[in-house]
Amino acid sequence: MRWKGRRQSENVEDRRSMGRPAAVGGGIGVILIAIVIGLLGGNPLPFIQQAQQRQVAEGPSGEPTELTAEQKEEGEFAATIFADTEDVWTELFQQNRQQYRKPTLVLFTDQVRSGCGMASSGTGPFYCPADEKVYLDTSFFSQLARQLGAPGDFAQAYVVAHEVGHHVQKLLGVTEEVDRIRQQVPEVEYLKYSVKLELQADFYAGVMLHHDNRMHQIIEEGDIQEALTAAQAIGDDTLQKRSKGYVQPETFSHGSSEQRVFWFTKGLRTGDMSQGDTFDDMSL
Repeated sequence: MRWKGRRQSENVEDRRSMGRPAAVGGGIGVILIAIVIGLLGGNPLPFIQQAQQRQVAEGPSGEPTELTAEQKEEGEFAATIFADTEDVWTELFQQNRQQYRKPTLVLFTDQVRSGCGMASSGTGPFYCPADEKVYLDTSFFSQLARQLGAPGDFAQAYVVAHEVGHHVQKLLGVTEEVDRIRQQVPEVEYLKYSVKLELQADFYAGVMLHHDNRMHQIIEEGDIQEALTAAQAIGDDTLQKRSKGYVQPETFSHGSSEQRVFWFTKGLRTGDMSQGDTFDDMSL
């Protein structure tokens, strides 16, 4: 993927050299749930709500740390892709006579305090609608490659674009509507809407990268396969097989591998926001 030498976003808070935050309390069960949610790449709010109920020490602890060369490059990459999302979504919103309000990217190590509460690296990258910030521990990139078998910078760009897709959903009122539904239906019924929400974020990730390539010619040979491998790796069915050895479709919250690949590919192929209404897809 071609990314070096381009603009980096100014809307980045790099907290990685501030020292390690104090530990978050919690049982091993909560930690395992958080890891699964994080690997799925979506909304960790249920975990965060649990974490908020625990005693959490305030503020960072330990001495500031110097970033390694690898960490610096990871930060530069994330800031560049984040700038690309700003360029793409600003243009697409203007085409629809709307204004795109830019989110903020927060880079952290191990644990972070967000507008949605305290979270750890185990939650994976996440978007907090309360403060309109995307939170990313850049060590997730190596985890994506090492544990999930999805290496490559285009796969990493897909992860960032997916979280920004959740911000787009907030600006369009989709997040608020799904939150309203959550208060009205049983949890098992809400999971269907959670899947639709995540698949639409996958679609928006594809749309963003479609237009990013149009603007900056970012795609190199093998890049698309990298992203498809990542989408495949974080499907609910794939993760359940990996962790439990069997699949429970009724518990899916982010979509199957096939669904995630389909919607991301559709966005990447068409670049057309109007074709991403997962909530109108009766097959989901």
